[in-house]
Amino acid sequence: MKRLLATLALTIMASTALAADMITYDTDQSFDDVVFGLENAILDAGLVIDSVSHAGEMLERTKADVGSDVTLFLNADVYSFCSAKLSREVMEADPMNIVFCPYDIFVMVRPETPDVTTIGFRTYPEGAMKTIETLLHNIAKAAIGLE
Repeated sequence: MKRLLATLALTIMASTALAADMITYDTDQSFDDVVFGLENAILDAGLVIDSVSHAGEMLERTKADVGSDVTLFLNADVYSFCSAKLSREVMEADPMNIVFCPYDIFVMVRPETPDVTTIGFRTYPEGAMKTIETLLHNIAKAAIGLE
């Protein structure tokens, strides 16, 4: 039992550490302009947007339902997409890389900084997944005109 609890605690700590590692860019461009740039950058890379999660709208709409009055975002969307070529590459290197697919880039504006739009994505582990991190890096930079 102690071993199980110790393993569970380490798993939770590792998950929390991984979730905290991200790459972000701040810009004075509007949320809509960054989203437009992101959509174009994804399409220009030859990729298809699988889904857009309107996380900010959902959190705002449900805040009272969960007993909160905190506005987390003025706007926040998460774009999910995949690359058949790169996904095959990284999963041939390690089939467990399936856990990372699809790939996500978020765009958000926080209430305390309404003139700053942030675009970003999580980092990936060393090895084959760094190829995906480079892809996301290039797409995010292109979205805000840094490439």
